[in-house]
Amino acid sequence: MTIKTDSATSGKIWKRTALLLFVIILLTQTFEISITPKLSFLRNSLLTKQQVVTAQTPIGSGSIDTATLTKAVLPDEGVALPISWGDLGKQMLADGVIDEAKFRALFEGGLTNTEEQMLSGNSNQPIVMNQQNSRYLLDLLWAFGLANKNAILENGEMTDKQYGGAGNFASTGGWSLAKGAGMDHYSKHAYITLTKQEQTLVDKVSSGIYRPCCGNSTHFPDCNHGMAMLGLLELLAKNGAGEQEMYNVALKVNSFWFPQTYIDLATYFKEQGKDWNQVDAKTVLGSEYSSAQGYQQTRQQIQSLPKPQQGGGGCGA
Repeated sequence: MTIKTDSATSGKIWKRTALLLFVIILLTQTFEISITPKLSFLRNSLLTKQQVVTAQTPIGSGSIDTATLTKAVLPDEGVALPISWGDLGKQMLADGVIDEAKFRALFEGGLTNTEEQMLSGNSNQPIVMNQQNSRYLLDLLWAFGLANKNAILENGEMTDKQYGGAGNFASTGGWSLAKGAGMDHYSKHAYITLTKQEQTLVDKVSSGIYRPCCGNSTHFPDCNHGMAMLGLLELLAKNGAGEQEMYNVALKVNSFWFPQTYIDLATYFKEQGKDWNQVDAKTVLGSEYSSAQGYQQTRQQIQSLPKPQQGGGGCGA
C-alpha cells in the first residue's frame, strides 16, 4: 500500500514552524528571556556535576590572601612552649657549655628581661617564641640539646662509625660558644633525666620530625636546628606533653626557624583547598614535606609563592 503525502499541508507545517522559530529568536534578542527546562531530574543532574567539579578544583593562586596565610603560619602572638626552664641557662654557664662572653656577643642589642632570666637567672614564667627571639631560643636550645645526657646522642646515628664520630657535624663541631670544644660537653651533663616512657616518646617523635636544611630527622641531629629540636622534645616530654602536642609545638617552632619554607608549604596546601590550621602537624613535619628533598619537590608544585621572609639563621653559631 502506498501513502500519499499532501504537499500543501506539509508546506503549511514547515512555514508555521519557521515562523515560530523566528518569533522565538526575535524575542530572546529583544528581551532578557531564559528558557529553563522543567525536567527536575535534568536540573539536579547538572547541579550535582557542577558541585563535584567545584569541590575538586584547586584554589587558584590569585585567590590566596598571602598576608592572612603568613599570619596563620607566623602568628603575632608567637607560640607558647609548654616547658619549665628554671635555671638551666645558669647551669650551662657554670659548666662551660655556654661561654657567657661569646654568647652575649651574638646579641649586640642586648637581651630582654625574659632572655636574661633564661640565661643567667631562674625563669619560671611562660616561654613564648616569636620572630624576634627565635634565633636566641634556637641557640639556647642547641646548647641544651648538645649537652644534656641522652641515649639518642650516645647510641643513635650521630655515633655511627661511617661518619667518623659525633664530632664531625655542624651541631657539634659548629658549637663554638662553649668553653673549650663543643664535644667536651656532648651528652655529658644530666640536666634532666627522662623516664623510660618519656625516652621512648622522644625516640618516636624525633624520628618523625624533619627540617628543610637537611635530609635527616631530629633523631639524627647533625645540625643546630636538629640539636635544638631534640632538646626541646626532651623538655616537652619531661613536662608531660603527649605525642600530638609535641608535633603541634614542633611545627610552630620549625615555622619560626624556617619561615619561608612553611609559608610556602601553607601556600601549597591552600592551593589544594586546605587551610593551614587543618593540616596535620605530623604529616607536614615528615620527610615528604619538611626534609630538604621533600620540601624542594613540593615547592616545584606551588603555583604561587609569597615574598621571602627572614629568620631562622644558618646551621652554625
